[in-house]
Amino acid sequence: MSERGQERLDGDEYVPDDYVPEDDTIIGVWVRRSLIAVAFLAVAGGAVYLLSTRAKEEAPEQAIETAAPEEVTAAAAPDVRFADVTAAAGIDFVHHNGGYGDKLLPETMGGGVAFFDADGDGDEDLVFVNSSSWPHRGSAGADPTMAFYLNDGGGTFTDATREAGLDVSFYGMGVAAADVDADGDTDLFFTAVGENRLFRNDSDAGGGKVRFTDVTASAGVAGADGEWSTSAGFFDADNDGDLDLFVCNYVRWSKEIDFELDFRLTGVGRSFGPPQSYQGTYPYLYRNEGNGRFADVSAESGIRVENPATGAPMAKSLALAPVDVDGDGRIDVLVANDTVRNFFFRNLGDGSFEEVGEEFGFAYDRNGNATGAMGIDSAYYRNDHNLGFMIGNFANEMSSVYVAQDDPAFFVDEAIGEGIGAPSRLMLTFGLFLFDYDLDGRLDMLQANGHIEDEIQKVDSSQSYRQAAQLFWNGGDEGFVPVEPAVTGDLASEIVGRGAAYADVDTDGDLDVVLTQINGPAMMLRNEQDLGHHWLRVRLVGRAPNTDAVGAWIELTAGGVTQRRQVMPTRSYLSQVERTVTFGLGDAASVDSLRVVWPDGSEQTVDGVEVDRLRVVDQS
Repeated sequence: MSERGQERLDGDEYVPDDYVPEDDTIIGVWVRRSLIAVAFLAVAGGAVYLLSTRAKEEAPEQAIETAAPEEVTAAAAPDVRFADVTAAAGIDFVHHNGGYGDKLLPETMGGGVAFFDADGDGDEDLVFVNSSSWPHRGSAGADPTMAFYLNDGGGTFTDATREAGLDVSFYGMGVAAADVDADGDTDLFFTAVGENRLFRNDSDAGGGKVRFTDVTASAGVAGADGEWSTSAGFFDADNDGDLDLFVCNYVRWSKEIDFELDFRLTGVGRSFGPPQSYQGTYPYLYRNEGNGRFADVSAESGIRVENPATGAPMAKSLALAPVDVDGDGRIDVLVANDTVRNFFFRNLGDGSFEEVGEEFGFAYDRNGNATGAMGIDSAYYRNDHNLGFMIGNFANEMSSVYVAQDDPAFFVDEAIGEGIGAPSRLMLTFGLFLFDYDLDGRLDMLQANGHIEDEIQKVDSSQSYRQAAQLFWNGGDEGFVPVEPAVTGDLASEIVGRGAAYADVDTDGDLDVVLTQINGPAMMLRNEQDLGHHWLRVRLVGRAPNTDAVGAWIELTAGGVTQRRQVMPTRSYLSQVERTVTFGLGDAASVDSLRVVWPDGSEQTVDGVEVDRLRVVDQS
């Protein structure tokens, strides 16, 4: 979440079990010593600086250092605008964080959004995650609920929250959607502060009515009441064909700990505390048992990482990217952690994982520091054999761009050389994804930005609470180009960005965007590109139990360029994108070949492919 580096307080104050001296920078140590001398007043003064320069875990001394590449200067991006069509689309969702002035940490972290086809009519519906009033405060009226909208196919949405049974209130964070019971429709899983929720889709096939039923208890996926879960994703972790569930957990938090720590800013008052001051947690891994039930296999699967100095849980996880990194046919998982090293869980093929983030180069940034990592995505964005990962980080930390070095087991952070480093440094990034917004055949990057502290500008003039999203155009060999706000239209609106997702909501072939913001209205942005580029959208229908074909690879060759995309809607921060895969073709008016590698390893060549349309491919 953040880059703030508040201090460990001794005496009667709360001290997290996973604290170790190596977690602090030199500045952090200085401030901690000043606490001893001037106690509470020093905490208030020091917090001002630490909101923008946070103590982070550092890599071991043996970490490889590389020379700093030069920032790329690339060609100009095309003129493509995004129009705010939120009201016209019928979307009136407003996120509520339950805040009442005490600035409890979860109040600045939600909430997610997901595109998925709830009613099986082929277009993308929407669900937004809301928070609620705090139980200890109560509510003066009706608590806010989740929000569900049905798409009419042309980009106009109807609020169907109550009819669908999603008018439920809890302190929600993120959302994941998948057909978990292999009945052909898409179910919903919500993460929360407290128990998580699974809703089974009980819609009538072809009946047009959507209804969800809470099956959390019978499915066994609630998790612990005292945990704070963030992003989640469905994928086949043990190669048995059905979809398992990975859930990120953030920090061990409670309002009592938050009040005891009592973080403050000089001239402002209470502020949101940093993750370093809270103990870490373990993520969850649930194995799909195939009968509507899941088994918690977190302990035996190898995903529980401990601080070697204390034995306490290390993870402070906010997002995940499931993808087969090493090409062995098994889905691995990169986990974005906040202020401690990122985890890379390599799939061993027997339902267990090995954490090898340091060995693969994912753990730290190019300077050997852990970052305030949040949103994440992965793709072969160079259209070559080198996979890349992008991670959004806290203010004064550039976004990370980990790229394979002609070796699927060796990645290097190339944020500067790719043109993303300097332009992203000042921003505080949450949602982040790769998508081809101009349909030229190269994946571009969008990141949703917004600070965590509403009065940050009072203490740091370089920062603002509301920040514009950033769009980076992929210029191929010339790297990424930050698109000027004057070009992007309403995408340049300053919001307190959090969740981000994309889909072709109006079925015109290009990708539209939804952004959420903390304690404010969502924003639907219609892609108004009119460049004349060709495109192809591919939707896979797999055999049960993986009817969504999650984990499949689609390889398309057109105009002498081969693009590879994975069917994996789990992307960004607390959010999920559409399952259909969009290929931009640029000037290529035909497709040379289209090949699918299904999750079970079988391959299928698709013939008779025509451009500028949706192609549905059933597993043969």
